[in-house]
Amino acid sequence: MEEAVGIRWHHFITRMAVRTYPQASACFAEQQASLATVFRALSGNAGLRLALAAEQRLKTSRSWVQKVAGSGLRQALAWRDESCLYLPERLDFYPDAGLNRDLYLWLAALAACSEPRQHEQQHKAQAQQPHWLLLNQRCVTLCLQRFPGLVSVYRRLAVAEVEQRDQRLTLSQAALPREQTLRQAILQPGSVSYLPAGPGDADPVPLWLYPQTQGPALSRTDDVAATAADHPAAQPKANIRRRATLTEDPDGRDGLMVFRLESLLSWSEFIPLDRTADDNDDEDDSLRIAEDLDVITLSQQRSRQASKIRLDLDLPCAAEDDIPLSDGRLFAEWDYRKQRLLPDYCRVIPMLPRAVAATGLPAALQPVARRLRQQFASFNTQPQLMRHQLQGTQLDIDALIAQQARQQQGNGDSLAPVWRQPQRNQRDLACLLLADLSLSTDAWANNDKQVIDVIRDSLHLMGEALDASHDQFAMYGFSSRRRDHVRINMVKNFNEPWGQQIHGRIKALTPGYYTRMGAAIRQANEILQDQPAEQRLLLILTDGKPNDLDLYEGQYGLEDTRMAIIEAHRKGITTHCVTIDQDCQDYVPYVFGHLGYFRIERADQLPRMLPRLYLNLTGLNS
Repeated sequence: MEEAVGIRWHHFITRMAVRTYPQASACFAEQQASLATVFRALSGNAGLRLALAAEQRLKTSRSWVQKVAGSGLRQALAWRDESCLYLPERLDFYPDAGLNRDLYLWLAALAACSEPRQHEQQHKAQAQQPHWLLLNQRCVTLCLQRFPGLVSVYRRLAVAEVEQRDQRLTLSQAALPREQTLRQAILQPGSVSYLPAGPGDADPVPLWLYPQTQGPALSRTDDVAATAADHPAAQPKANIRRRATLTEDPDGRDGLMVFRLESLLSWSEFIPLDRTADDNDDEDDSLRIAEDLDVITLSQQRSRQASKIRLDLDLPCAAEDDIPLSDGRLFAEWDYRKQRLLPDYCRVIPMLPRAVAATGLPAALQPVARRLRQQFASFNTQPQLMRHQLQGTQLDIDALIAQQARQQQGNGDSLAPVWRQPQRNQRDLACLLLADLSLSTDAWANNDKQVIDVIRDSLHLMGEALDASHDQFAMYGFSSRRRDHVRINMVKNFNEPWGQQIHGRIKALTPGYYTRMGAAIRQANEILQDQPAEQRLLLILTDGKPNDLDLYEGQYGLEDTRMAIIEAHRKGITTHCVTIDQDCQDYVPYVFGHLGYFRIERADQLPRMLPRLYLNLTGLNS
């Protein structure tokens, strides 16, 4: 009974403490597509993207009901960095849903007029004054001057915000001067140059952008940067950007001994990791704890033991690894921050599966393969022998006998079509399939197959179809482990015949490491450029965005991949990306172009859709 009463009391007091309008809320997920278009268009940078902002703890004024309910302690604030705008998951400050949607639009436009470096410079110049006050007024004024059509939108939002602050806030006498100054800055941006002091934090203004961190900026050491991998298993369930700080690690010489002496023989159990809060290995618990943290603390310890264990335990020994065909080649990489190519920066190593056994096409794929071969055989580009020609290189014996019979009957022609002439179809095409073999392909596509199984099936069927059409084609896979180890797994080169040996190599494909896509694409560009075909097509199969263990993540990886695609187009190579990443709309159109990619809803659709896509790309369906 006590528990039931407690639950009802909690629900009641929580509802009483709400000072917003959930029934009129606007959701980020519903507005994301249109906001991304507006943000990129107004800022002039198509590489910028949108993401969710994490809630952070604030020391603002609260009513007594909120204090009883324990609410009003955290709030998600809009902010941006050099590559992304972070917005709250839901906006419900105003009773009109249209105003809440307009607030999303206004924040996107305001971010387009804001440069992240301005925040840092202003913070250093005015350490004692809240730099966001002056900066936001300046950005609001600039935004209204640059986009006059938003003046009426901002006026409505400003008036509604001032009205709602009367109802939303419970202020002490000491906080009133600061609040009056904020309201003046909202209604008349640019008119305030000083913010009076007050207790706690100033109540946030939803119409403004706030700094990324309230404390000193995070400075990443080489070790931290090198081990900040974009591992699928390490991502929070919600794609929310959080604050981070660095901390000094204990040296291990102080404090109590917290392990048994007999464990000293097992050094793998004694690794210098921060286990102060919880040592639970449950991934769901770890992610839940991370979501509850305001600040995630990173170690500055110079030791690389943890990263070595994480990286190298999964590496096979040389006797079991794929066979390297050479020492590799060096390729450039695009550094968007320096706006230049870094020469000889990545080493691409061609690999061949070890101990591959020749095998046939899997029995489950044979019915589909027969249909594809029949369909693609009609597009055969092999030379065809044209009969009954007026000129040619060989006599058509049947046509000659018929002509002689007609002449004996007095019906013969002086110019008789009695020749045979080989004639090649007009299409001259070389296609290279480049498959992503990163760690993420080890995930399950459905209840029966992993993503790597789907990729294998796709390569089997695609090879059967292209072999029937006699188009020139090659197949490669790729993964990476830092810039000096980009693996290109050769499945079939352009000179090899399709057969059981190739099926064996496809069967031997396994998930690799990470996704340094730019280097793999540059290697594929060189292979395709050596082909004398009139049309050259690079078809990329992937399930995620570019990433690697070093700084090759985020916008850096996207910009390098985009530059590799631009280089391919300059060489006359047509590129197309086939992705099963359901969150690809934020980055794939920017990297490959709006018409340069195709998203498959479910991974298990890939084997059926890939040949059909090839027909569309090569114009064979017309």
